[in-house]
Amino acid sequence: MMKVVKGIIVLLCFFKGEAQSSGIMAADSLYATGNYTLAINEYSKIGSTRALLQIARSYSAIGNYDKAIAQYESVVGMDPTLHIASFELGKLYMKSRLFDEARKLFTKLVSNGNGNPEFYYYLGEAYTESGQPASSLVAYKNAVQLDSTHLRSLFRLGKYFLVKKQPDQALLYINKGLEFYSNDVGFVNLKALVYFNDNKYEEAIPWLEKVLELGAYKEYVYEKLAYSYYKNWEFGKAKKTYKELLKLNDQNSDTYFGLAEVYRKNKELDSAEVFINKAMIVKRPIFAKGYSLLASLYRERKDLRSAFKYYRMAHEENPEEPLLYYNICTVYDQLATEPEKKLEYYQSFKAQYGTRQPYLSEIVAKRISELKTEIHFTEE
Repeated sequence: MMKVVKGIIVLLCFFKGEAQSSGIMAADSLYATGNYTLAINEYSKIGSTRALLQIARSYSAIGNYDKAIAQYESVVGMDPTLHIASFELGKLYMKSRLFDEARKLFTKLVSNGNGNPEFYYYLGEAYTESGQPASSLVAYKNAVQLDSTHLRSLFRLGKYFLVKKQPDQALLYINKGLEFYSNDVGFVNLKALVYFNDNKYEEAIPWLEKVLELGAYKEYVYEKLAYSYYKNWEFGKAKKTYKELLKLNDQNSDTYFGLAEVYRKNKELDSAEVFINKAMIVKRPIFAKGYSLLASLYRERKDLRSAFKYYRMAHEENPEEPLLYYNICTVYDQLATEPEKKLEYYQSFKAQYGTRQPYLSEIVAKRISELKTEIHFTEE
């Protein structure tokens, strides 16, 4: 009789196992084909740890993050050693902007000592989003120490030192990333920005060109490339690039001003004037900059009366800028013959702006002294 009972128990276990196996296969098939709601129903009938984990994944897949998090937390509570569940929960915390919970979870994961660079990378992400850059830096460095090819951590480190204006440190990590993936547009872009921000325009040019070759047709790339050409005295290329930028966006006044500066530098003053006027038409509130640039053009043409007129117009648009009024003073100084009239302008500068710009104020004070001396000797 006992043998019969044992046999029945074995058979029941066998059929139960077969049923569970059949059920998990059916649920997995539903999950694999994106039928997540039905998959959840099937997994719920099984109740194993794996099935519960799949329920969490299914909720995540359909975008019900609250239920997914609750399910993941339940699985992790049942089996804290199931690191895959903790890892996925941590990433879901990040997606749900629960950065403190993510930080705590990834701290636990890295403390188990299994040396997974992904855990350190996400710990760094959690610190970054929590506004703790120093701690994030340590985490990213740990990820790279465990895996020298961990590109996302290398990228984060390169970007960190770019922002901190430490070009040598930035290039250390960026170049490591480029060693493993030479055509990664993110690393290429970072390297271009390191050189550009360090005023190394000649070095920046080939990297900015490569960013465009890789298909990143962004306005800021064209703008920086055009400016780099300009600074490198490659005026033909600068003009061409600025005009390509206008094809992307012809409503950005800075592009017209950039073109104007290229033409001015190349002594094509009539063309420069055309683009300054276009910039002012595109964005009318920036008259002060436009008038100031027109004044500088007329100054180069030795047309001091027109320069004086435009500097006055620029100052009317932006009376808070000392440099604009200083230019009025210096141009009038060249135009006028009476020292008394010249002195009035410089004294007006002193009255309006005091010592707000020490360098200009020092020059003005010196000129006032010279003019007073000149007037004194003239009167004698």
